[in-house]
Amino acid sequence: MDTAAAEWTAGDDGREHRPPGRRLGAWCAGLLFTGVSVIVGFRAADSDGITPVPQLLAFLPWLLVPTAVGLLLTLLSRRWPGTLWGVVLLGLLAWFIEPYGKADEPSGRPAAEFRVLTSNVEFGQGTGSLVTAVRREKPDVVFVEECDHECDGLLKRNLSRAYPHRRAVEGGGSEGSVILSRFPLRPTEGVRGTMGMPGAVADVDGHAVRLQLAHPMPPLPGQVDLWRRELGALRDAAAAGPGIPLVLAGDFNASQDHAAFRRILDTGLRDASRLDGADRTATWPALTAPTLGAQIDHVLVSEDFGASRTRILDLSDTDHRAVVTDLTLHEGR
Repeated sequence: MDTAAAEWTAGDDGREHRPPGRRLGAWCAGLLFTGVSVIVGFRAADSDGITPVPQLLAFLPWLLVPTAVGLLLTLLSRRWPGTLWGVVLLGLLAWFIEPYGKADEPSGRPAAEFRVLTSNVEFGQGTGSLVTAVRREKPDVVFVEECDHECDGLLKRNLSRAYPHRRAVEGGGSEGSVILSRFPLRPTEGVRGTMGMPGAVADVDGHAVRLQLAHPMPPLPGQVDLWRRELGALRDAAAAGPGIPLVLAGDFNASQDHAAFRRILDTGLRDASRLDGADRTATWPALTAPTLGAQIDHVLVSEDFGASRTRILDLSDTDHRAVVTDLTLHEGR
């Protein structure tokens, strides 16, 4: 019997049947494609859905792996409709993986330059590493999330001379947050949330710049609606500004693949990582980033800003990587 004939058997009804191994491969491919199709479908519908959709959307680029495996299985089992299904999924994933949002540079005259750093120090555990990074990078404004009482005290002891201006929401565990600044700050109401999200207006070389820290709740099972509402509150804060240039930075617990985050960008904000070619660089979880992870820590800026030298920093004792970027404020936009 030749090779081609050995690949097929005939049943009592005279019909040809695929070998069991190929049928199993086709079934496995169908299961993989079904799971990926659900996630891609919500992405295409501009919706975050319910658990586990928002959790899996954070890792959307990695859905290329099960899709590629499924496509290989359909090719080996010679299921051509399944192969077409896999090709369509790959095309949609490739489309959605492209960076989202505008990336045009402001055209006005440069008016001021300053450096921003944002870091989630995981219940204050990474504060010592953050202090070292701040002394090395010398940012002008620092956004710190999950800064508990001990973290707050450590920052005061080590950085108060370099950063005499601050706005904070004090709290234990993940609730505390701090904005440190070399520039004078005027307090604003900030954004109300489960965790602290202070705000301020900075006087940057004579130019008013609104600063807002972001730290909504993560999309934990059973808390997706809360996560969505707090991201919506940040969107409302971004849209409600009185024409003052805005820097909205922190741990958003969301990536560009989440509809709730894209709606923040749709207010006209740009992601500094996107402007400087560092989009999709993972910031969480630090244990597996940058190989495997999601970019959920962001520095978002209004259209008045250009961004350069954006870096993602590894800090010890925290599950987040820090983001630091140089911003240029332009006039006459």
